[in-house]
Amino acid sequence: MMKLNKDYYGGAFMVIVGVSAAYVATDYKIGTLARMGPGFFPCAIGCLMALVGLMMAFSARFDSSPGTATSGHKHEIPDLRGSICLILGVLAFIGCGTYLGLLPATFAIVFISALGDRNNNLKQSLMLAVVMSLVAVVIFWWALQIQLPLFKWGA
Repeated sequence: MMKLNKDYYGGAFMVIVGVSAAYVATDYKIGTLARMGPGFFPCAIGCLMALVGLMMAFSARFDSSPGTATSGHKHEIPDLRGSICLILGVLAFIGCGTYLGLLPATFAIVFISALGDRNNNLKQSLMLAVVMSLVAVVIFWWALQIQLPLFKWGA
């Protein structure tokens, strides 16, 4: 009997969500590449998500390396560090975006989320946060000119 790992089930879940998103998007006008309608982007993302999910599930199904059915831990307690850091990062982005501006919000979400990876240390997380903050400034504030100021104080 073949044991399936979490990538197989994660890929299958991505296929279900992707196909569902693409199906719901067909209720909107999809349009063409030259004149995209409101349903084009959700449909495209849903199809891409389903395709990636298929590739994940397919590669996990034929992975016969030993120990793939477990989570990689020697104990039964799940590793919640990544999940907690991602949730805290999103909450920090919301708070910093509301009261401090785009640059502190971007720095906060990247730095806190990067700490969720056990392979990152403080220096790597800091460097990643600085670089991604500069990228966010160039793309969102300068190129796209979104209405979120770089810095602000208070609501």
